[in-house]
Amino acid sequence: MTTATREEADLRRVSLVVALGAIMTVIDSTIVNVAVHVLGRDLGTSLDTIQWVLTGYLLALSMTIPITGWAIGRFGGRAVWLTALSLFIVGSVLCGAAWSAGSLIVFRVVQGVGGGLLMPAAQTILAQAAGPRRMARAMAVVSIPGMLAPMLGPVLGGLLLDHLSWRWMFLINVPVCAAALIMAVRLLPVTKPETKENAGLDVLGLMLLSPGLAILIWGLSGGGTAGKALGLLLLAAFVGHALRRRERALVDLRLFKGRAYATAIGVIFCYSIAMFGALLLIPLYAQQVRGGGVLEAGLLVAPVGAGAILTMTQAGRISARFGTRGPGITGILLVAGGLLAYTRMGAGTAWLVPLGAAFVMGLGHGLVTPLVMAGAYRDLARDAIPGASVAATILVRLGSALGAGVFAVVLQVLGRREDPATAFAHSFWWALGIVALSLLPALRMP
Repeated sequence: MTTATREEADLRRVSLVVALGAIMTVIDSTIVNVAVHVLGRDLGTSLDTIQWVLTGYLLALSMTIPITGWAIGRFGGRAVWLTALSLFIVGSVLCGAAWSAGSLIVFRVVQGVGGGLLMPAAQTILAQAAGPRRMARAMAVVSIPGMLAPMLGPVLGGLLLDHLSWRWMFLINVPVCAAALIMAVRLLPVTKPETKENAGLDVLGLMLLSPGLAILIWGLSGGGTAGKALGLLLLAAFVGHALRRRERALVDLRLFKGRAYATAIGVIFCYSIAMFGALLLIPLYAQQVRGGGVLEAGLLVAPVGAGAILTMTQAGRISARFGTRGPGITGILLVAGGLLAYTRMGAGTAWLVPLGAAFVMGLGHGLVTPLVMAGAYRDLARDAIPGASVAATILVRLGSALGAGVFAVVLQVLGRREDPATAFAHSFWWALGIVALSLLPALRMP
């Protein structure tokens, strides 16, 4: 077996392990959405209390992300991955055994800590295993779980609630993640720490960034103006601290001096706002304008995933032939075309039209996410990848929360003075405008 063939086989094995471990943690952020009323009823508590089953997981996930870069540099990617996956499995078992709303909320936090470590660790492990030549293929693997979660989570949650107890929404994670854990022990390469043994944790940075990120995401998700203001204040304080610190901060802001990384992350941030906002609007359009049920709403989102999988699986070949900038811009234009079609739809539009528009958006999405992220990593040294993965994950989560929050408000305001079809059409124009905004940094990518 040649060296190149061996490297290809190694990358395939690492990709399989990472995808299997990551997919359940991402699905778990949406699977409980359909069970809030059932959980409140069975555990004998109010909707306001049981909502913390969702919020606690989200906040723990957000607070844990910033420490991942330091942990990988200090202990190695394999050790962090195994620890995170073990935490997630333990949290899932405890959630399945929860006896009250309070215990379930606490155990969801344990799950969230594991999930928060997993995604940036996955991105780092794959980026380091792939190297510059195969970066697009690696980023496609990381992107697939995030694409499947909005579709599979609610559908899987609904099926489990219909046929089994709500406890199986958590217990179903155990066999899948246990298989990933066993495979990881056998197949993931042992990695040496990238930093010196005595490298210290940026404690002040952690105290500013982790709660700042969690509070801001909570504020954007409905926590109110005070939450947004406090979160922004803490993040601004972290930026000031990171720029003054002589040693490497918890998130190394010097990464943004590089043109490739800065422009790619600018694209991803703007694009995440628009795309996650659109994924909020599309199922609501099916229900509020077309009068469909939950099934119709899910089926209308499904073509986005189908189109994305189609192009994501070809990301490596596309980047090898055309680079990352041109196909990335093409993907943005495809998403913009699908959104443009949604701005012109009404209650009487044939179902084939929104299905086709969603599929076109998916084709574009499958190009944008892996290729733009591959462009972000192209000039980075190996020891800079953990910090770059953490910064990218933070901005994607902020963009996603901002998109969901902004479009919920836009739709609510427009819905007060316009009929539903017009309100949705104008909301899709907002999404189209933000997608177009992401073209500005995309045109400056190397």
